[in-house]
Amino acid sequence: MTMFTLDARSASSFDYRKPVSECSGLHRLFTAAIVNSQFREKLLSEPEMALASGYLDQTFALTDQEKTIISSVRARDLTDFAQKVNQALKAI
Repeated sequence: MTMFTLDARSASSFDYRKPVSECSGLHRLFTAAIVNSQFREKLLSEPEMALASGYLDQTFALTDQEKTIISSVRARDLTDFAQKVNQALKAI
């Protein structure tokens, strides 16, 4: 069995260079959206509810700015969502 890993820190989507400990909430949020289509659809259609509900009964450790950005982004798919979040975070 071949396993693939994703190093999100080397990808441009998190290029604003916060320490990993500060990014873990965002990483968990996007990981949940990647692996679970129901959570992904909730995040895209009702981001406030997705953040409030969390994933697998666990919430995401996000800053108030991150929560505001995620709640305000409207996107057609997860790629578009990630790009818009990244742009907003870079503008901070």
